[in-house]
Amino acid sequence: MTYTAAAVLGVLVAAALDLFVLRVRLLGRVVFWATYPLILFFQLLSNGILTGRTIVMYDPAAILGWRIAHAPVEDLLFGFAMVLLTLDLWIWWGRRGIT
Repeated sequence: MTYTAAAVLGVLVAAALDLFVLRVRLLGRVVFWATYPLILFFQLLSNGILTGRTIVMYDPAAILGWRIAHAPVEDLLFGFAMVLLTLDLWIWWGRRGIT
């Protein structure tokens, strides 16, 4: 499986969990989309440092080749899925008194 396929699958799974399984529905909330640019800014900053200095390198055959701030565009998809799922679980567990 390529990094591209894994990143797209991650977004699809996170969205399905958000909307249908956990039913947190962050994707439908304005506050999520209004604050996501903050997360995106710092993700691009850290990815740019790590990939620009070749601390992290990717196999060109496993990615599309499109880059933003030195990082493959797939990193944005993976980061989105990771943040969405983390926030979903935080809210879902919080509603159950677990956190």
